[in-house]
Amino acid sequence: MTFFLRVFAMVALAGALAQVQASARPSASGWSGVVTYVVDGDTIKVRPPGGDKPVSIRIHGIDAPEICQAGGAASREALMRKIGGQRVMVHGRHHDDYGRLLAKVSFKGEDTGRWMVSQGLAWSYRHRAHAGPYAVEQRQARAAGLGIFSAAQGAPAVYPAQFRKQHGSCH
Repeated sequence: MTFFLRVFAMVALAGALAQVQASARPSASGWSGVVTYVVDGDTIKVRPPGGDKPVSIRIHGIDAPEICQAGGAASREALMRKIGGQRVMVHGRHHDDYGRLLAKVSFKGEDTGRWMVSQGLAWSYRHRAHAGPYAVEQRQARAAGLGIFSAAQGAPAVYPAQFRKQHGSCH
């Protein structure tokens, strides 16, 4: 009898584990989790439902200054104040070259990427000739002199890819 109870318990445990893992997988409707760590202005770690290991997420559509670049620390701190420790919605299916989930992240219904760009804390992610999904917000932030586009920065804002090409990675 104990053999059957063990088998039943293992099957039930495996089913529960599969259900938790499936809820943490990106889907068309997304999933919610708690932001456990803010790496920089465009990368966060989110603990999925069920308490699994946090998922490394690159916020889709933005490129924040490198942490060692002018505006990098301010970008990270603002994102930390906004969503650190908070429950967010994650919508993503693809991973980048570093294994991070590329995802749209929203907090209380607000698109976090859009917010970051509108505050002058990140650029709308450019790809070749495409200006990115938040080009309008970026133009407005630049015109208003916000964040990385502020005259107080002392030097013109440098797009992160160009910064990395000139100075290498901060890590």
